[in-house]
Amino acid sequence: MMKSVFCLLDTAPYGNEKAFGALNAAAVSLTEVSVTFGLYGDGVYLAAADQDSTELGVPNLSDILYSYGELRVIVHEPSLIERGLFGETLIETIELVDEEDFLEEMENSDFVILF
Repeated sequence: MMKSVFCLLDTAPYGNEKAFGALNAAAVSLTEVSVTFGLYGDGVYLAAADQDSTELGVPNLSDILYSYGELRVIVHEPSLIERGLFGETLIETIELVDEEDFLEEMENSDFVILF
């Protein structure tokens, strides 16, 4: 049976390299293990559609998410609500999950990597 990895991103997607590194690590792992990418806390900002990072001079991370369509991305819905993003346009390929389902996904994974 294929091992599973849960990549947890709980920091904002821009201003540091954690999100970029996490996305690349998840993408590289897709051929070897089952990967779930979990957005929690400030990490949920990565789920916003139409991100424009040109003024920051860094890659657009939502484009990276779209380019790895086989990557399963779940978003902690309570974090989204706390940050006023519920009802905003989000990336189409994500799944919104409640607290219980988010924790269950983490617990059922063989490995959890925190970014």
